[in-house]
Amino acid sequence: MKIQTVFERTETKYILTLSQRRALLEKIEQYVKPDEYGESTVCSLYFDTDNHRLIRQSMEKPTYKEKLRLRSYGTPKRDGNVFLELKKKYNGVVYKRRLTLSYNAAMAYIRRGVLPEDSQIMREIDWAMKYYEGIAPKMFIAYDRTAFYSKQDHELRVTFDRNVRFRTDNLDLAKGNYGERILDPSLCIMEIKALSAMPMWLTKALGELKIYPGSFSKYGTAYQLTEQRKMMYKGGLNCA
Repeated sequence: MKIQTVFERTETKYILTLSQRRALLEKIEQYVKPDEYGESTVCSLYFDTDNHRLIRQSMEKPTYKEKLRLRSYGTPKRDGNVFLELKKKYNGVVYKRRLTLSYNAAMAYIRRGVLPEDSQIMREIDWAMKYYEGIAPKMFIAYDRTAFYSKQDHELRVTFDRNVRFRTDNLDLAKGNYGERILDPSLCIMEIKALSAMPMWLTKALGELKIYPGSFSKYGTAYQLTEQRKMMYKGGLNCA
């Protein structure tokens, strides 16, 4: 299977109940087929500064924003593949640069700055890592994903994420995919990723089921929760 390294597309999110998910899949099943990854657990380490500059900027919904993360499908082995990613969003269009590395090579770069290769994508990622002073892993996010793509257009993908969870300790993909849940078990996050406009069969199905775009940032939600707890803790200390 060819691993894509450069992406340019729109990504639209929806918050669905599990019953809506079932109903939608029934309507579109003749047009889609399971993605190569099929059912998978997506694990990501998000990088940020000590004052969480990247996620704070992202939550302000600016015209331009970017994220740096290390991703794996399942818990990686030392010689298994992981993906070092620089994700940018400008005027609603997502641009992603992704480098496939062994887990060992990725950790050597993150911990000691050892460049795994000299390539355009690596130079872009390394520039961003150096631009944000003190950047380091700050949040682990995992979720269980079911993915599909259009039979007519393989660039059109529909993904469903559930059991979204996070942790702020043991920030290492090899430590497992456990974490505290931040999404109601009766809900899932659907994303439609496309290079062009959605096909009529998909827009018709969404309209018939009254499914509308919604906003949910996995990293942003986890960050807000941790900040709220910090404030509550400080408030408790001040009252003591």
